Amino acid sequence: MGPIRPPAPRLLHRRWVAVATAAALAILPAQTLSAQTLSAQRVQVVSDASGSRLQVDGKDFLVQGMNWDYFPIGTTYSYNFWGQSDAFIKTALDREMSLLKSMGVNAIRQYNGVPPKWVRYIYEQHGIFTVLNHPLGRYGYTVRGSYVQNTDYSDPDVRKALVAEVAALVEQFRGTPGVLMWLLGNENNYGLSWKSAETEDLPVGERDAAKARYLYSLFGETIRAIKAIDTEHPVAMANGDLQYIDIIAEETKGLDVFGANVYRGISFGDLFQQVKTKLDIPVMFTEFGADAWNARELREDQQSQARYLLGQWEEIYLQTAGKGRVGNAIGGMTFQWSDGWWKVKQEERLDVHDTDAGWGNDAYGDDYTPGENNMNEEWWGVVAKGPADFRGHFQLFPRAAFYALQRAYALAPYGAGTDPAAIRSHFAGILPSEMELRARGDRAALASSISERVRVSGMRLELSTFSTGGTSISTPSSATPSPNTYPSFQGFDRLESFFAEVQAQPSQNVLATMSFNMLGNVPTNPIDEIFYENRGRPRTFVQADGSNYTNTGIERFKMYRASVAWDERDFRLDGFYRTGHYHWGYEGDFFGLYREANYGPNIDIYNGDAPLGRGVHRQAQVRGTQARRRPAALVGSQPHRPGQVPPQGRRLRRDDRVPGGSHGARRNSLLVRRPAPRAAYRDLAPGHHPRPSRPRGRRHLGREHQERAHLPDRRRRTRQLPRAAGPPAR
Repeated sequence: MGPIRPPAPRLLHRRWVAVATAAALAILPAQTLSAQTLSAQRVQVVSDASGSRLQVDGKDFLVQGMNWDYFPIGTTYSYNFWGQSDAFIKTALDREMSLLKSMGVNAIRQYNGVPPKWVRYIYEQHGIFTVLNHPLGRYGYTVRGSYVQNTDYSDPDVRKALVAEVAALVEQFRGTPGVLMWLLGNENNYGLSWKSAETEDLPVGERDAAKARYLYSLFGETIRAIKAIDTEHPVAMANGDLQYIDIIAEETKGLDVFGANVYRGISFGDLFQQVKTKLDIPVMFTEFGADAWNARELREDQQSQARYLLGQWEEIYLQTAGKGRVGNAIGGMTFQWSDGWWKVKQEERLDVHDTDAGWGNDAYGDDYTPGENNMNEEWWGVVAKGPADFRGHFQLFPRAAFYALQRAYALAPYGAGTDPAAIRSHFAGILPSEMELRARGDRAALASSISERVRVSGMRLELSTFSTGGTSISTPSSATPSPNTYPSFQGFDRLESFFAEVQAQPSQNVLATMSFNMLGNVPTNPIDEIFYENRGRPRTFVQADGSNYTNTGIERFKMYRASVAWDERDFRLDGFYRTGHYHWGYEGDFFGLYREANYGPNIDIYNGDAPLGRGVHRQAQVRGTQARRRPAALVGSQPHRPGQVPPQGRRLRRDDRVPGGSHGARRNSLLVRRPAPRAAYRDLAPGHHPRPSRPRGRRHLGREHQERAHLPDRRRRTRQLPRAAGPPAR
């Protein structure tokens, strides 16, 4: 017998109950109906006698985080990952987040511009939270229709606009699963560079403090605006170390988590106690870590990077609640996930893994030499990246630091048996040398993927077919070629031109590129007479006996362009042949002595000869001094572009001169001490934020300018801040 059908009245009754339930729900507040709200997490800070913890839905949560971004090799800060197609983004996220998850990462730091749907996707598909970061004017701001590079935090219009912008961001993400907390700024205390009548009237020693008070009072206003909208997520800041902590205590009431970018070497010193004493809130490191390049020995050093990260994370574990110490550590976000190949020059050499050391820090003693830089901006990744495929995706290759942190995160920070002795024993059992052995296979795979020694890095084929027949044209009506005019006859002709680029990298700090051109058929009946391949067109000569001789083998193979870059501790050598370069108008050459030369269509059309040039950059005692030598005139060279204005208040120094005097024998050379670089950022649309990680200044910042320059940030920190107490930074 089949199933018995329920009586019809019972069915009607159930339908009535369903309708009544729906009607009752319809009168409830809309927020309670939101599926996103119902699935969003409650994140809060709890404190007791044992210390401070971060809890997600009532469970203790240590932030084992990572500064994450997505920049294929060859792209720069303006690359818009979130502007790609959904299919592209999904493929990239699945690759990256699965690897992060396998490492043990539970949170990533992202700047505003990421759409809410992808924050939710990352959480729901991979279990990783997002710390959502608004820079709060750190990289300039557009006010009254004009972009201002140095945000004036005392300007009422700017303050109002920034608070409104953050409030709109919080509204946009209201109820989105996967948001861990709100993060404000990024070392804004290192960017107090605006000028106003009020601050300039103060004594020099008080100006920055006055500006800092404006900054942190804006933080306070923004925190209050966030909490008026969202009480389910804490608010943190990303300060530059402990600078202005007393002003922070006075002006940022309501701050839940003190976040800081800290580069003190293997130990954070007394930072935990300082924050406990002056702020009494938990600590989360928004940036910390070590690079993977040894500036002293000019080699990749994975063991050193792993050793520093293990020491830093061991201290974070020991300072969590319940360990008998300060107990206010709630985790951190390692800087950074993958190498940033655009960091050194930001707009140049984007496909070169530069080995320049951009700033010095004696807290990292493995490769520190007094008076020299040792921190390499393009080598901070715990994973290396390979070249992008034709879609723009790339593979990742874990370093020793990846495997070291994977082992470290296996220890439950709030487990019943996780006491200081267990933490020390756990970390002592993770050997950087062993982790490097595990990473050797990944490094070999990376080397194979980029053919480390010699590879064909590019190919181009130019194939053109054209016809000189038809009506209403000036082509001769006869099919017999004319020896004096072009087109010379009616009919078809074609061009075949092939380019190949070969790249050689005998060591990590030497890179040479050579491009060659090989000719196939060169048209004898071209429409345009002037073109690069014209050099190989057959030429007819009259011989002594009066007969004609046609030479068809003229310049069939030729060097098209070449360059070489050689980085050493004490110098950098650049060589170029028909390779473009820019002037130094932003870097000290205000008189245009070293002109811009970009070899575009003109030099190709006329097959111009650009002799070899070379440039040397001194990187030791006289850091920032450069010399260039090239011919006095080059085909295609141009003066600097209109509108480029040198930095205000800069003058050529005594050594900014042509060696040998104005009439010296080497008047085509130039020696210039380069001050601060130009700002690398412009006002970009949402999703184009220039700095999902940390942009860095160029390596040639003069030491006398560093105190005022807004870049780089970390190098000044070691001078501004006293050496932390506690264990020495080795």
